[in-house]
Amino acid sequence: MKLTRHTDYALRVMIYLARPGDGLVSIRQIAGVYGISQNHLMKIVQSLGHAGFVETVRGRHGGLRLARAADQISLGGLVRHTEGDIRLVDCQGCVLTPGCSLPSIFAEATEAFLAVLDRYTLADITARQGLLYQLLNLPECAAPTD
Repeated sequence: MKLTRHTDYALRVMIYLARPGDGLVSIRQIAGVYGISQNHLMKIVQSLGHAGFVETVRGRHGGLRLARAADQISLGGLVRHTEGDIRLVDCQGCVLTPGCSLPSIFAEATEAFLAVLDRYTLADITARQGLLYQLLNLPECAAPTD
C-alpha cells in the first residue's frame, strides 16, 4: 500500500506540532522546514483542523498546535482521515467481481494494515524528539537527549 503525498505531509505537520512546549507554530515555519508549498500546507492544516487533530488560532499572534496530546492521536485515525477511501483496488464494474475473492482479501489486508497503525500514536513516532529536531535543524526545540 502506498500512502498519498497528502498523508505524508499531514504526518510531517503533526510530527512538527508534537514539539515540546505550548507555543503556536505558523504554516510558514513548517513549510520552510520541510520545503513544502505554504498553499498546499494550508489545505492540509485546514483539513486536520476540521477533523480535530489541529487547533488553529487566528490573528496576528495566531498559529497552530495539536488539538489533543500526542499520545491521544492515533496514527490509524489520522491515516483514515487523510486517505479517505483506502481500498487497494476498486473492483466496481469488473466482470469478475461476483466470483472473485480478491475484494474480500484486499479488504482484510487493509484492515490489518490499519489495525497496526491503530496501535501507535503520534507520541510513539516522536519519542526520539531530540534527534528529530536535530534532523530538522531546530536546536532551539531540542528535547532532552535520546
